[in-house]
Amino acid sequence: MTRRDHTKLPRASSAVRLGKALCLGLVLGGCALGGGSPLTSMQAFSPAGRDAALAPSTPGTTAETSAVISNLKSRSAILPDQGPYDQIAQSVLAASRGRAEADLRVARLTAQARASNWLPQLSPQISLNSLGDLVSSLIVEQVLFDNGKKKAEREFAAADVEVAAVSYAAEMNERVASGLTHYIAARRANEQGAAAQAASLRLKEYDRIMRERVKGGLSDMSEARVISQKYAEMEATVRSDADSQRSAFAQLNAMADRDLQGVAGMDQIAVSGRDATALSVVMAEAERGRSLAEAKILRAGYLPGLSAQGSVGSGKSDLGLTASVGNMLGFGTGDALAAIEASKASADAAVAEAQQTAEIKRVTLEQKLAAARAKYARDAEVTRQTGSGLEMFTEQYKVGRRTLLELVNMYESYAAMERAQIALKYDIALLEIDIASELGLLADGTSI
Repeated sequence: MTRRDHTKLPRASSAVRLGKALCLGLVLGGCALGGGSPLTSMQAFSPAGRDAALAPSTPGTTAETSAVISNLKSRSAILPDQGPYDQIAQSVLAASRGRAEADLRVARLTAQARASNWLPQLSPQISLNSLGDLVSSLIVEQVLFDNGKKKAEREFAAADVEVAAVSYAAEMNERVASGLTHYIAARRANEQGAAAQAASLRLKEYDRIMRERVKGGLSDMSEARVISQKYAEMEATVRSDADSQRSAFAQLNAMADRDLQGVAGMDQIAVSGRDATALSVVMAEAERGRSLAEAKILRAGYLPGLSAQGSVGSGKSDLGLTASVGNMLGFGTGDALAAIEASKASADAAVAEAQQTAEIKRVTLEQKLAAARAKYARDAEVTRQTGSGLEMFTEQYKVGRRTLLELVNMYESYAAMERAQIALKYDIALLEIDIASELGLLADGTSI
C-alpha cells in the first residue's frame, strides 16, 4: 500500500464519523419531533410526516392553511365591474409600488427558512492551537428537546406572514380609497362647476338688465353694484371649481398607470348589511398570534433544553449531548415569566379593543350614511319647491310686482341650495367608500 493510500484512511474514518454523527442527530431529532418511535422518526423525514410534525398551533405556515390569509383571499371587491370605480381601482393598483407587498415577500421567505429549523445545523470551525497549528473541524448540532422553542419560531414566522398579508390588504384598500376620493372630488367639482356656470350666465343677464335700467334712470348704481358683485362672486366660484377639478385629476393621475381624465360617471356601492370583518380586527388577530408565538419563544428560553453535538475534522473528533438553558436565571426570573404570561392577556385585550373600536366606527359611519341619504331626500324636495317658487317669483317680476334685486337674491339662494345638494350627493359616495375601505372590500384578495 502506498503512502498516498495510507493518508486516505484517517479522512475516510473522519467521514464515517461525520456520517454517524449526522445520522444520530437526524434520528434523535426525528424521535423528538415524531414522538420517539423509530417508525415515526423515519416518517418525520417524508414530506407528509414533516408537515405534520411541524404543524403550528396558530394559523398555518402557508396561504392554504392560514385562516387569516384564507379570509383575506376570499374577499372580493364590491365595485361594479367595468364601472368608473372599477376602472379607477384597477389603474391605481396597477401602478402601486407599495412597501407592504415587499414586506409580505420578505415574511414569506423568512417563514420558508424557519420551516426547516428542526434539521441539524452545520458550522465550520477553524482555530489556532497553542503549538501554532491550524485546527479545522465541522460542528454538527441537532436540537433534541427545546420546550417547543423551534416550533414557536415557526409559528412566529407564520404569524409574521399573516401580519404582512393584512398590511398588504389594508394598503391595497387604502390606495383604492385614495384614488376614488380624488375621483369623487373631481366629479363633485365638475358638477358644481356646471351648476355655477349656469348661475353665472343667468346673473350676467340680470347684471345686463340692471345696467340698462340704470341708463334709463329706473334704478340707481347701488343696486347695480350689488348685482355686479354677486355676478363676480359666481364667476370666481366657476374658476375655483375648475381649479379643484384639475387638481383632483392631477393627484389621481399621479397615482395611476394612465390618464384617467376621460373617466366619467358615478357608481353606487352596496355597503349596508355587509358582515365582513374589519381589517383592523383581522390585523389584531394576526398580531395576537405573533405575540403568543413570541411568548412561547421567550418562555422556552428559561427552561432547560437538550441537543446532540458532533465535531469532525483535523483535530479530535467528538460526539455528545448538551443540556443548557438559553437565558441566565436570576432574582428577576419569576417576574420575567409573569410578564410573558401577562403578554398573552394583553394580546387578547388588544383583539377585544380592536373589535369594539371597529364596531363603533362601523356604526358611526352607517349612521352618518343613513342620515346623509335622508337629508339628501329631504333637501331634494326643498330644492324642487324653491325652484318652483323661483319661477313664480320671476313671473311676478315681469309684471312689476317684484324688483330685480329681489329676484337676484331669490335666485342666489336657489343656486346655493342646488350647490349644497350636489355636495351632499358626493358626501354620500365618500361615506360608502369609507365603509367599504374599513371592511377591506375595495380590492380583491386573490393577489395575496
